Amino acid sequence: MRVGVYLAHPRAGSFNHAVFDAVVDELEGRGCRVVAHDLCAEGFPPLLSAAETGTVSAAASADDPHVALHRREVAGLDALVFVHPNWWGMPPAVLTGWVQRVLVPGVAYKLGTADGEPAGLLSAGRALVLNTSDTPGAREESEFGDPLQRIWAACVLPYVGVADVRRVVFRTVTDSTDETRRAWLLQARGEAAALVS
Repeated sequence: MRVGVYLAHPRAGSFNHAVFDAVVDELEGRGCRVVAHDLCAEGFPPLLSAAETGTVSAAASADDPHVALHRREVAGLDALVFVHPNWWGMPPAVLTGWVQRVLVPGVAYKLGTADGEPAGLLSAGRALVLNTSDTPGAREESEFGDPLQRIWAACVLPYVGVADVRRVVFRTVTDSTDETRRAWLLQARGEAAALVS
């Protein structure tokens, strides 16, 4: 299997980095061909240009080589993994920009009309989202309605043809113990293994 693993966290040594490394190691150990990207470290350019704002016609070729590479890669993946923190109920800006610049019409979906139903074009039928959070789960659900679940499992991934969306949240990270973090890393490995089994 060819699996894309995407990390969105700017601080080297973060727990998100540890999750990313564990997932990549697990997948490679299972014989997967892993396309791994630390978006912040690589300097992925998240700002959408005016020319990239179309939603119906197939997107023009990307002028930026980073964006062009990611569009080529994502079109040939069998599964996707996203690792990122919950910041203000959203993914970090670099990952939001990645979605807007990479999952474009003609690459990830097609629309007949602006108000029509999308046809997903990605061959990746499954995805795993691994989030970190400092908001307790009950509060996340009751006060905020778990916006990251809606973003990934209702808005982004089904739109591009990913029907099997799995998500795990590790919380609360800031006050977690080393023992807890080790258990979370084992859980992340198990989720990655299940994704490709």
